[in-house]
Amino acid sequence: MPRNLGSTTLRRRRRRADPMANYDALPTPLRLWLATAALPWSPQSCKRIWEKSRKQGLSVEETIAHLSALEHKSLARDRVSNARP
Repeated sequence: MPRNLGSTTLRRRRRRADPMANYDALPTPLRLWLATAALPWSPQSCKRIWEKSRKQGLSVEETIAHLSALEHKSLARDRVSNARP
C-alpha cells in the first residue's frame, strides 16, 4: 500500500511527539481544515502557523485561507504534481 508521499518530491520529516494527541489538542476549525488538507501537515506546524496568524490579528476565516494558500504554494513546488496532465 503506497504512502501519502509515495509519489512526491517534497521532503519527509520524522515526528518526535504523538501526532494524534497533538491533533486532538488543536482548535476545532484548524482540525477541520487539517482533516481535508491535500498534504500530510504535522499538527505542530499547523498550530505554529495558526498561532502566528491569530497574533497578527487575522480572523479564523483569514487564518484558514492563509493555510490553504501555503498549501497551494507547497503543491506548486512539487515537481511530480506539476508534471501530471
